[in-house]
Amino acid sequence: MKTIVALDAHTLSPLHVGEHSPFHPDWDALAALGQLTLHPHTPPDEVMARSTDAEILLTNKTVLSADHIAALPKLEYIGVMATGVNVVDLAAARARGIPVTNARGYGATSVAQHVFALLLELAGRTGATAEAVRNGEWQRCRDFCFTIAPFFEMAGKTLGVVGFGAIGQATARIGAAMGMRLMVHSRTQKPFDAPVEWVSLERLFRESDVISLHCPLTEETKEFINRENLAKMKSSLYLINTGRGALIDEAALAEALKNGVIAGYGGDVLSVEPPTAGNPLLSAPNAVITPHMAWASVESRTRLMRIVTENARAFLAGSPQNVVN
Repeated sequence: MKTIVALDAHTLSPLHVGEHSPFHPDWDALAALGQLTLHPHTPPDEVMARSTDAEILLTNKTVLSADHIAALPKLEYIGVMATGVNVVDLAAARARGIPVTNARGYGATSVAQHVFALLLELAGRTGATAEAVRNGEWQRCRDFCFTIAPFFEMAGKTLGVVGFGAIGQATARIGAAMGMRLMVHSRTQKPFDAPVEWVSLERLFRESDVISLHCPLTEETKEFINRENLAKMKSSLYLINTGRGALIDEAALAEALKNGVIAGYGGDVLSVEPPTAGNPLLSAPNAVITPHMAWASVESRTRLMRIVTENARAFLAGSPQNVVN
């Protein structure tokens, strides 16, 4: 049996082999494929020691560099327990004939749902209003109801979606169901089951009431939400980012929120995670920040575990699938 090592198992599921919970996927199917060792977390200085005997190596966010890959003679396969594969030196793995696989599409529904959790908090102030009620403000109000700020309907508003993969499409479907007009900027136009306008980025910036980012992080998109492009947007705009933190110039966005250049920001990602002290978005007004949790619903992690297991099983059967290198 192959030796399987998961370097950062806790994020996918905190369970040990043989444990079961309605809230976390179990490792049993993967354990049936070989000798499985689960490390909840692996610091950089322990990667080599924990990977030495691994023939199958699984990682979520633990970095596997070219030096790591070159120094692991038993390594035959790397399974990334996520969609993004920037944590693995793909060229080094390819040079050694080691397939690297990833998991796609498992979290689209979960992430799209979170897009609207962020948006509706910005537009409806539900959480902030509930906190005001807890603090006694409703009891002190002369009227039968009160509001802490104006709130808005999404019907009739324009949703601009940047990037139209599985998550972008799932987001657009929810927007369409809410009566929103859809504008999309993407490298490729794809058939879609609701009316969509394919537009330039410039037009999307100018006309959108809500912008949701779902594009990959590349040299071209790094910090493309910058001071210049923020200035093109409506002052009433809500910007949502569940993609990658580095898509945004965080200092420029914090300044834009402070000065009312846009109305609000909902983010599930930051450029450095966990955030460093002094990240300007953590103290910016009208910003709702969640801790990179959009992908992690119970259902999403269950799908992810299934894909990771199926990828490993396919490799063992001699027909690797979802290979990215």
